[in-house]
This record gives sequence, C-alpha cells and structure tokens, in this order.
Amino acid sequence: MAQAIVSAKSLQGKVAIITGGASGIGKATTRLFADHGCLVVIADVQDELGQRVAASIGADRCIYIHCDVTDEDQVKSMVERTVRSYGHLDIMFSNAGIFNNHQGILDLDLTAYDHLFAVNVRGMAACVKHAAQSMVDTGVKGSIVCTASVVATSGAENYTDYVMSKHAVLGLVRSASRYLGKHGIRVNCVSPSALATPMSCKATGMHPEGAEKVFSLMTSLKGTVLNVNHVADAVLFLASDASACVTGHNLAVDGGYIPR
Repeated sequence: MAQAIVSAKSLQGKVAIITGGASGIGKATTRLFADHGCLVVIADVQDELGQRVAASIGADRCIYIHCDVTDEDQVKSMVERTVRSYGHLDIMFSNAGIFNNHQGILDLDLTAYDHLFAVNVRGMAACVKHAAQSMVDTGVKGSIVCTASVVATSGAENYTDYVMSKHAVLGLVRSASRYLGKHGIRVNCVSPSALATPMSCKATGMHPEGAEKVFSLMTSLKGTVLNVNHVADAVLFLASDASACVTGHNLAVDGGYIPR
C-alpha cells in the first residue's frame, strides 16, 4: 500500500540545494529537509543570515554558498561545488525571488521589471537548467521544485511584473517536466497565496501579525493561517518519493485563495 504521508527521514542520504534558503519559505524548508535526513546547501545573497541558519543546523547537515541567481556562472559554480562536495544532487528547490510593490501597467517601471525578471525568471531557469544537467550527468532521477504563486494562474490589478514572472515560472515547470521526463527527473512547483514572510512584510510595511490578519481575509479556509511551514511541507512532499509519479504539477498551498 502506498504511504499516505511523508515518512520520517524521508530524505535520508539525499542532497538538496535551496535557493533563497536564508529566510522565509526557504529557511523553513531548509530546516525541514535537514530534519528529514537531507544534506542541504543554502544558496542566497544574504550572507550573514545564510551562514547563521547553516550554523544553527550544523556543518554536518547544512552549508551556505553565496549565489546570485541572476548570474548564471554563479549558479553553475554552486551546483558544481555541491556535486564535488557530496557526489551528487538529488533535489533543487528553486525558491529565490523578489517582489516590486504596486507595479500597475500604466506606472510600470521597466528597470525594476528587468531586475525582477532577472531574479524570478532568468534565475529560476538557470537553477533548473544546471540542476537538471547535473542530474542527467550523474544518472540521478531527481526532483526539482520551483516557487510559483497563486497569481501564476490569475491576474492582479497591481504587481504586474510579479504576476507576469510567476506565469513564466509555471510555463518553465510545465515545459521542463516534459523534456526531463525521459531522464526520470520530476519538475513541479508550489503556489502559495500571500503569507507573512520578511519579504512580504517589508513590501507591504506590515508587521507579521498584521500581515497574517490581512492575508487571512483573502482565503476561504478559516481557522488556519497560512505560514511558511505549510509551504515547506508541500515542498517536502514534492521532493520526496511520496510524490514519485507527480511531475509538471502546480501544487496550490493557498487556503482556498479568493482572487480579488
């Protein structure tokens, strides 16, 4: 009988890279993966935060590598260093992303747009490309998970560039999953609705408690407030053998998001 839940130590002996792993969803997923027996590489540009998270988990289970995902050479080097250190790469959680506030189409700042796309789209593509190449080269039937968003399948009055970027992530996942299927590599994404991360709180100018209250009004599921641990649990499922036949899937973790 197939297991209904992800078992303890379900990632034992596996190696994962988590981009944007120093804070928010990435940090929660880093800790969860390590608890499940995974060796985790945090890739981020927040050096102090990343080193602190890695140290708190322990050098035997987690290391930090500075990586700006907008620079393909840095992404390639980060993947290669991981494989040199651990022999293989089993999981890529491509999670790094940024957010521009109030980018309506009439006031769209194309310079800010270019930078956001460099991180959210080009960086995501670079991570998928080089993780997949490593898996193909080493014969690993791995799992690649990307962070999309509920807005990847809807629109919004503002945040035009962010919405566009998440549509692109969904397209990347659907295309890459078809191409990489012949290698036994799975590619999926998680799509959270708004939740109180350091990035979203900074963008909205709200404290976490206030942000949670506002964001909970955007969901139909009451009594549970979406947080980073809910998203991390979904990523764990997609990274583990519990989802062995799931690929090209967009897993909404949104509490029944109500488009506005």
